[in-house]
Amino acid sequence: MKIIMYDTHQHERPYAQIWAQAHHQELTMVEEPLTMETVHLAEGYDGLSVQQTIQIDNDIYPMLANYGINHISTRTAGFDNFDLAVAKQHGITITNIPSYSPRAIAEMGLTQAMYLLRNIGRFHEQMDQNHDFTWSGNLISNEIYRCTVGLIGTGRIGTATAQIYKALGARVLAYDPRYHPELEPFVEFVDRDTILRQADIITLHTPLTTQTKNMIGAAELRVMKPTAILINVARGGLVDTQALIKALQDHEIAGAGLDTLANEQNLFGHQVSPDQIPEDYKILRAMPNVIITPHVAFLTQTAVQNLVQISLDDTVKLAQGQRTNHAVN
Repeated sequence: MKIIMYDTHQHERPYAQIWAQAHHQELTMVEEPLTMETVHLAEGYDGLSVQQTIQIDNDIYPMLANYGINHISTRTAGFDNFDLAVAKQHGITITNIPSYSPRAIAEMGLTQAMYLLRNIGRFHEQMDQNHDFTWSGNLISNEIYRCTVGLIGTGRIGTATAQIYKALGARVLAYDPRYHPELEPFVEFVDRDTILRQADIITLHTPLTTQTKNMIGAAELRVMKPTAILINVARGGLVDTQALIKALQDHEIAGAGLDTLANEQNLFGHQVSPDQIPEDYKILRAMPNVIITPHVAFLTQTAVQNLVQISLDDTVKLAQGQRTNHAVN
């Protein structure tokens, strides 16, 4: 069987090679994403795997169908860059990887929260710009066990996040349209407004849909405590970036940890020139109470290995007419 991996990164190659040797499959890895300019590379293959946040052009699906390919496996949990209905019309099944290492994402969210809670960015600014190494009363910080943490979304990553904060002694609130009774030992289920009003740290763990897009906007930010920290390690589109910038400038909230930004597709994961850097990124990056990472919360050895191997396993299964539990359309 012949499989092609698009948008292959160097850190994925060793795991992909090990998988191909163990399963006796012919695997081709290319660095380019799946676009109208590169879709022809899939001709002659039985299945393909991608890892990209850029939109999949709708004209790609009928072309893949003509090549005899009935499946795209995305090496991500998110799948908002696919038009699922159009893919289905052309007989293309889309699969994702809903759980590859929830702890990896949860730990990055905690890392960003701790950085902001302890005012590390502000200390760096004070030391680097003013050579000021004094202990400022304005930079006295809270401690996790005295914080109320609010989770919006309690899937696998939200669950891992709840368990970590609970272990650290925090009070953990959670909102999810679906009730998860197994989380009762770790969280108090409340409505979203209660989280916005009471939480010292608000962390987002929901998929990006038409219902969740800009779910944190100007109105929600105004409700939050002026000492609150917002963490987004899910999807950039969950937060209205311009509203967030204004809220930070107006001191409506205390800080933000962002592993993802709206419209990040041409920035995160790429080497770019200075003139290609968006203005909203520059504004946020200049703030000492904001920490930004380029969508790398998943980037651990465990997560990368699981992403590659599960994606390729699904590719073979569907190419052979078998079923997988990871289909999203």
